[in-house]
Amino acid sequence: MKATAFTVEKIPLIKPGDNIGQLISERTELKDHDIVIISSTVVSKSENNIRSIRDLPITEKAKNIALRNNIEPEFAQAVLNEGIEVLLESPFLLVRLKNGSICVNAGIDHSNVEGSDNILLLPEDADESARKIKDSLFELTGKKVSVIITDTNGRAFRIGQTGAAVGIAGIIAMRDWRGTRDLFGRVLEVKNEGVVDELAGFANLLMGEGDGGTPVVVIRGLEMYHESYGIRELLRPENEDVIRKALRSLSA
Repeated sequence: MKATAFTVEKIPLIKPGDNIGQLISERTELKDHDIVIISSTVVSKSENNIRSIRDLPITEKAKNIALRNNIEPEFAQAVLNEGIEVLLESPFLLVRLKNGSICVNAGIDHSNVEGSDNILLLPEDADESARKIKDSLFELTGKKVSVIITDTNGRAFRIGQTGAAVGIAGIIAMRDWRGTRDLFGRVLEVKNEGVVDELAGFANLLMGEGDGGTPVVVIRGLEMYHESYGIRELLRPENEDVIRKALRSLSA
């Protein structure tokens, strides 16, 4: 197996209403079964998920959390507004979102957004965003490609952030090795590989986290195209999530 990866150069600063698929297709020649990996930042900007924190009415809960975490009350309130469950209030805010994902600060971004009072929310439905971009790329190029929308996430028990998939289209979230055999003939019983997170993490190496302006990566040569949509199968079921249970017991 041989794969290549490259950034799509000269992507402009994204504005609300911009067609991400068109911007990509104008700047690179796609091939069938390419995997197009896109930072959630540019997707959110195109969907106008920009908010001013100065417009938010502040609750007492947000004020208390802000004081404990040394953050602005307006930012704490924005996180509370986006989350449907707070799993940890300090030393940082960890919340569950409407789509089932769990992330620090609800995935809200202060960086790479114009205006000191503005914040950038995650795409409201990143799976649907990925599907729309995939369809747009097919209409413009005639190529069947996979689309992964990524965000940076921390990891339990490890320092440092890595890229993670938040929305997908045209690719399965996991590769299931159960039922196959290892090198010594033993049947694998538990071996699910989170392939879209692996791809997101690798793409993040090329995107960077600063002012590089390379929010789109294409990976070519991996035959992973599949008419499948949705990240939800990657989310651990609540009855199997021992970390979530432990966090709830702390706040009980």
